[in-house]
Amino acid sequence: MSRLRAYEEQTGERAHQTRETIIVQHLPLVRYLVARFVAQVPAHIDPQDLTSAAIIGLIHAADRFDPSRGVQFKTFAEQHVRGAIIDELRACDPLSRTVREKCKLVEREMHKLEHLLGRNPEDVEMAQALQLTIGDYHQLLDEVHEFSFVSIDDSWDDEEGHPLSLADVLGDDECKGPQSRAMATQLSEALGTAIESMPEKERLAVTLYYYEELNLKEIGAIMGLTESRICQILSQAMARLKGKMKQFRP
Repeated sequence: MSRLRAYEEQTGERAHQTRETIIVQHLPLVRYLVARFVAQVPAHIDPQDLTSAAIIGLIHAADRFDPSRGVQFKTFAEQHVRGAIIDELRACDPLSRTVREKCKLVEREMHKLEHLLGRNPEDVEMAQALQLTIGDYHQLLDEVHEFSFVSIDDSWDDEEGHPLSLADVLGDDECKGPQSRAMATQLSEALGTAIESMPEKERLAVTLYYYEELNLKEIGAIMGLTESRICQILSQAMARLKGKMKQFRP
C-alpha cells in the first residue's frame, strides 16, 4: 500500500512540475497579448491589471488543457488568455453591460438588414435603421469596439450532441483526429466565405488586424484613414462577421 501511495505522490509531483513548466514557458505569450490590448484600450486601464488577469487565464488554461482533443496548448491558452483580458476590461468599465447591449443591438440590426436588403447594409442604412445620425452611429461603433470579438465560447452541437467551440477545432492539423480536422476545415471555409462577402474596406481591415496583426495606427496608414475610423470599420465588420458565423452549422 505504501508503494502505491509513493507512486501516486511521485506521479502527482511530475504532473505539477509539468504544469508549472508549461505556465512559465508561455508567459511571453501573456506579455505579447497584453501589449496588443494595451495599444487599443483607454489610457486609464492599468496594464498590470490586464497582466494579472491574463496570467490567471493562462493558469486556468493549464488546468483545463486536454491534449487528447488534438488542440495545441499555445492555441488553447491564447484563447483563454484573450478571454480573461476581455473579462477584465469589462469588469473595469461600469458601463460594460450597457455597451454589450449596444453591441448586440448592432449585430441584430445588421443581420436583419442583410436579410431585408439581400446585401451588406452601408453605414447610413444602419444609422437610419437604428434611428441615429451617421455621427452618432460612428460614435456607437467606437463604444462597442472592445467587445467586437468572436468568442471561443460560441458553441454548437456535433452529430452526437456534444458541445464544440472554436477552441476545439483550432490548432495544428497534424495533432488533430479525423473529426477535428474535418471540423476545422468546415469552420475555416465558413469563416473565409463570411470574410469574402464583406465590403472591401471591412475585409481589408479585418485581414490586416487579425491575420497580419497590425495595430490601428498601422492599418490607418495603409488605408489612408484615421485610427478612429479604422476602429469603427472593425467594429462594424465584427458585428457583421458574428452574425454570419452564428449561422454556421458543421
